[in-house]
Amino acid sequence: MILTAENYHSIEANKAYMSVSQLKAFDECEAAAIAQVNGLYRNTKTTSLLVGGYVDAFFAGELEQYKEENPEIFCKNGTLRAEYKKADLIIERIQSDDYFYSFMVGGEIQPIMTGTIAGVEFKIKIDFLHDDKIVDLKIMKDFAPIYLPNRGRVNFIEAWHYDLQGAIYQEIVRQNIGKRLPFYINAATKEDETDLANIPVPQEVLDFELESAIERIPYYHAVKTGVFEPERCGVCNYCKRTKKLTGSVTWDSLCNNDFSKDVEER
Repeated sequence: MILTAENYHSIEANKAYMSVSQLKAFDECEAAAIAQVNGLYRNTKTTSLLVGGYVDAFFAGELEQYKEENPEIFCKNGTLRAEYKKADLIIERIQSDDYFYSFMVGGEIQPIMTGTIAGVEFKIKIDFLHDDKIVDLKIMKDFAPIYLPNRGRVNFIEAWHYDLQGAIYQEIVRQNIGKRLPFYINAATKEDETDLANIPVPQEVLDFELESAIERIPYYHAVKTGVFEPERCGVCNYCKRTKKLTGSVTWDSLCNNDFSKDVEER
């Protein structure tokens, strides 16, 4: 199928192509990822996500469409709710910094590209594509390190897998234009005083993430196409919503917070 801005997020497109968001969803919970691909489950819209989406839509030239699709950001009198007025302040702060803003002008905005990784078709939609770099805008709570189980404290790029996103973007762009471009994160915070950072992701990090993804992609594609049954993580919101008790939990499981073995999918 031919991808456009209108059908990029459609069920048809999500079934036809793998994407970074799908890959991250499969990493977290295969069952939830399959439900999302088939349009049976959507992540809850949080205030944090809506604020970030508002800023993204402004710089993509899609703000009016975003407002129509997310009426909950408005009061009854038509004005922005207080928590979303912060988005306008973030936009002003971004535009006030010449260096930061220079990474967001002068190139293509939201170009769509497709390619193949590990034999699987991928789609990407880039925030800002320049002749010499790929730039992705991120709106963060703050820039503090984030604790991850089994990994300890890591930076926000690693914690939210933006390095994986950069690796996939870089490879698909390389396939389309014939050269590998550096990947930058342009990040702004939602703090009382918006902080800004421009971060080039090291090439060795992108290389590692791409190689790691290549190992997982064929299996996830097999799950997506029905070769294997998706596994449930047992702890995500989708698993909680769809679980069906088959027995009582044990006393010991209360300490371990491990109830997943006593349920099956509804």
